[in-house]
Amino acid sequence: MAVSMADITKLRKMTGAGMMDCKNALTESEGDFDKAVEIIRKKGQAVAAKRSDRETSEGCVLAKSTGDYAAMIALKCETDFVAKNADFVALTQAILDAAIANKCQTLDEVKALPMGSGTIADAIVERSGITGEKTELDGYFFVSGACTAVYNHMNKNQLCTIVAFNKVCDEKIAHEICMQIAAMNPIAIDEAGVPEAVKQEEINVAIEKTKAEQVQKAVEAALKKAGINPAHVDSEEHMESNMAKGWITAEDVA
Repeated sequence: MAVSMADITKLRKMTGAGMMDCKNALTESEGDFDKAVEIIRKKGQAVAAKRSDRETSEGCVLAKSTGDYAAMIALKCETDFVAKNADFVALTQAILDAAIANKCQTLDEVKALPMGSGTIADAIVERSGITGEKTELDGYFFVSGACTAVYNHMNKNQLCTIVAFNKVCDEKIAHEICMQIAAMNPIAIDEAGVPEAVKQEEINVAIEKTKAEQVQKAVEAALKKAGINPAHVDSEEHMESNMAKGWITAEDVA
């Protein structure tokens, strides 16, 4: 059957799918919109299953504050091209808005929220059918307090931070703290929040560094006691050069 442009446009608004996908779905369903939507959804499921083992190394990260509550979400995909697509960013924003409106506590709660004719989880699968790439909701985080602040680094939707304060804070200061977190990437806000494994690793590094420094000091002290400038024998090249200059002897080098 012939499919009109008006019908294709309507289905595109309903699903966000590409023009040819909408045309093919309407043709296959003989103009039945409900069936066409189901065809597009199944295509997304097929693509998602086929590419389930692919790596999602790109994506869109967004953050939003509503005053006393802030959240951040990451929708991942395979390529930078898809991550920067306006529809992909819009889907990420719609998911974040829904999560904040419902003040979700977990990623599973976000996935279960209604969206379109199904859930957010369904919408993500459908996006796989539209882009042809594996798409997954990778993370959801939230904070709450007397006031909150968010930061989207260079507005590139790749690095975001969210902060909650226990009392109302100056907006400019709050924003600068968010920027500082993005710049420094701290692992905790105080000592109690640092994992024991990280502490032990840092202690081990400090011990080894101290040992090396002590050995170096002992070596330099021994050289000076022997009347040799440590700077003259700190490398093979220096030793050869300084012997040629007569600053040290072959015995010194030995």
